[in-house]
Amino acid sequence: MTKIITPTLKEYSLKSDDFIVTKTDLKGVITYGNSTFLEICQFTEIDIMNKPHNIIRHPDMPKAVFKMLWDTLKGGDEFFGVVKNLCSDGSFYWVFANVTPSYNDTGKIIGYFSVRRQPKKELVSIFSELYRKMVAEEKRHSNPKQAITASTQIFINYIEEQGVSYNEFILSFT
Repeated sequence: MTKIITPTLKEYSLKSDDFIVTKTDLKGVITYGNSTFLEICQFTEIDIMNKPHNIIRHPDMPKAVFKMLWDTLKGGDEFFGVVKNLCSDGSFYWVFANVTPSYNDTGKIIGYFSVRRQPKKELVSIFSELYRKMVAEEKRHSNPKQAITASTQIFINYIEEQGVSYNEFILSFT
């Protein structure tokens, strides 16, 4: 049974040389987490291995972002994004995430590999506000599909206002 974590307002800030690495299976179950991951999220290896990666999902994250992530990965593409994660003590941390499919010798996707690092403060500022609007929109809808569709539209509108593709926008901060 997974312990319920109550989010707090305490933020853990990654250092510039922190690199969080995890691997998951096709369903997002953690099969590997490096020592930096364990240290920052404050879980033991026993607590986190073979658990869904969403064990560290912060409730401030829009469901639409994870739908976009999964759609991108299932299409065989890598995903770049800004994510607010939850620590076992309820504190949180922001990351700039790069998630890629892992392939076997025959070219079949067998899992996912993620490297996360310290995001630029400007990026966190932009996405924390955008995500706040998206989560509020998701809460306005009782139908989960409609909630994600409406939230995704807020995201799409914001990126279109920038006049570049999502990847061009997000990678301009690296």
